Amino acid sequence: MADPTDPSDAARAGVGTPTPAQVAFRGLCPRCGAPTLFDGWARFAPACSKCGLDFASFNVGDGPAAFLTLGIGTIITVLAIWLELAVGPPWWVHVLLWLPLTAIGVLLSLRAAKGALLALEWRNEAREHRSDGQ
Repeated sequence: MADPTDPSDAARAGVGTPTPAQVAFRGLCPRCGAPTLFDGWARFAPACSKCGLDFASFNVGDGPAAFLTLGIGTIITVLAIWLELAVGPPWWVHVLLWLPLTAIGVLLSLRAAKGALLALEWRNEAREHRSDGQ
């Protein structure tokens, strides 16, 4: 009989496991689906308390923050240029409007981006490269 905590091919294929979107938006463990992924707003728990999956072994790093900053920054830049050309407000209006919107946008979406990246790393068995050839 298969070990239910073993990340087998069937589990990685999605049989009985949450989708990356479910992991991202609901904070679910990518292996068992328990709501144990986060231990704070955007901080991962050390491990799943239900199935024991070690979240610390995944290297999400700064990827989600960098991606969100670039994506949301592009949207904010386009909107700021549009506002400048359409209305021409003073510079302080841009500062008061766009800086908080950028920070809020990145912070509100950071949790979901980190969760999705961890789920994709788990499903695709992504690991850091090791210099010993493994």
